[in-house]
Amino acid sequence: MESMLLKLLFPSPFLIKAMSAVPVATLGYVGLSEVRGKHMQYSKFLNIGEKKPIEKTIQVSSRTGMLIAYTPAFLAGAASFGLFPNDDLRFLLVKSTLTFHFFKRILEVLFVHRYSGGMEVESVIPITLSYFTSSVFVIYAQHLAQGLPEPAIDLMYPGLLLFLIGISGNFYHHCLLSKLRSKDDKEYKVPKGGLFDLVICPHYLFEILGILGISLTAQTLYAFSFFVGTTLYLSGRSYSTRRWYLSQFKDFPKDVKALIPLVF
Repeated sequence: MESMLLKLLFPSPFLIKAMSAVPVATLGYVGLSEVRGKHMQYSKFLNIGEKKPIEKTIQVSSRTGMLIAYTPAFLAGAASFGLFPNDDLRFLLVKSTLTFHFFKRILEVLFVHRYSGGMEVESVIPITLSYFTSSVFVIYAQHLAQGLPEPAIDLMYPGLLLFLIGISGNFYHHCLLSKLRSKDDKEYKVPKGGLFDLVICPHYLFEILGILGISLTAQTLYAFSFFVGTTLYLSGRSYSTRRWYLSQFKDFPKDVKALIPLVF
């Protein structure tokens, strides 16, 4: 196993090895919490889970919360072009894909998504920090890999292709979700079309594929850990989402899975 990783990944200094445990541990824990019913308080789960006294709950609109969550990570990616101007093609692609990922999310927040509730500030803060620190360390790990021998198995171009598939599929299914409701309609409906006929969270599936694409393009230990952590969290979130739809809609198709068609 270790020999295979050495063929796939750049060598990592101690700092990167240590920090690589963080996204797996933290996002994995949050994903497990979603399965157990302790949800991040936003979207349809805003009023589900652990109840807090009203005076202790500070909320912002979902649009504002999502903008706060994505903007620092986007700015970190954009700043990297000035901080590390002399880079090779792989580093350029990693910076570009990561920055575009969060830029797209900001555009979707502003022009695509429909909102029905708010976000607790207690959820906004950890989400923001997670995205920001992950972006910073993906970029920094790639910077440290400059000049090192390339991995024996080059996955840069397959990673780029997978990123394009992931970000396109994610955008397409976000557009389908936005068409479920009119501007003033705040009620949830069972989504249809695309892969929604097979899984309730195809947008999460394609987001995972997009992050995997970034990870394969980077081929660093931290980027891979970011992918694993994201997968653990979104798996838990999709599981709880399917459970929510089953509880809210009596006619919800039982054969529609959470994340992976026919499997999970």
